[in-house]
Amino acid sequence: MKRIILLNVLLISISVLAYTQNSKISSGQHIVIQTSLGDIEIVLYDDTPLHRDNMIKLIKQGFYDGQLFHRVIDDFMIQGGDPNSVNAPKGMQLGNGGPGYKIPAEFRDNHFHKKGALAAAREGDNVNPKKASSGSQFYIVKGRVIKQEELLAYQSRGIHKPFTPEQIEVYTSIGGAPHLDGSYTVFGEVIKGLNVVDKISALPKDNYNRPIQDVTYTIILKE
Repeated sequence: MKRIILLNVLLISISVLAYTQNSKISSGQHIVIQTSLGDIEIVLYDDTPLHRDNMIKLIKQGFYDGQLFHRVIDDFMIQGGDPNSVNAPKGMQLGNGGPGYKIPAEFRDNHFHKKGALAAAREGDNVNPKKASSGSQFYIVKGRVIKQEELLAYQSRGIHKPFTPEQIEVYTSIGGAPHLDGSYTVFGEVIKGLNVVDKISALPKDNYNRPIQDVTYTIILKE
């Protein structure tokens, strides 16, 4: 039994490497989220230029210096980008801050909510029918492994368009959050530091899903 478990872990590790070491994701701008629990390196996609250029601009302005991951849900995602989180007192509810503008959605069929995906947070459909992104708030997908039967159920219920073979392979091995596909713009992905995402997502939280242990971070451009 131990050999089977170890083999499965090895195969999943190989799958992760295969999807994070191809030419598509090595050609974009790399950024590093320097957190109090370790570094997370991300590549920004070139085919979502509005989101890419906006994040680069904010990083150069120091917008993300000293912020917190203010909303964290295990097996789902970790969220940051609220400027009000800088030096925020314990117990303060966060998540409403931003630069004062939105970014038009940039949905791409080739980008989906696999584990490690970087995506833009946004207001709900009732006040944001065009699904425009927050000007600064983002999340990194932790997700969970999804069984193929569950993916097929998403399709039959109209929650998701037919999954591609790549999506099926990734969601059933590495995992993710497929129910978000086509509703939130994915504009990058983690290439190093998924273990840090795991650590942050597993932290104890308060009633606002804010980690009781503050996780501070600063984002820099990797030259």
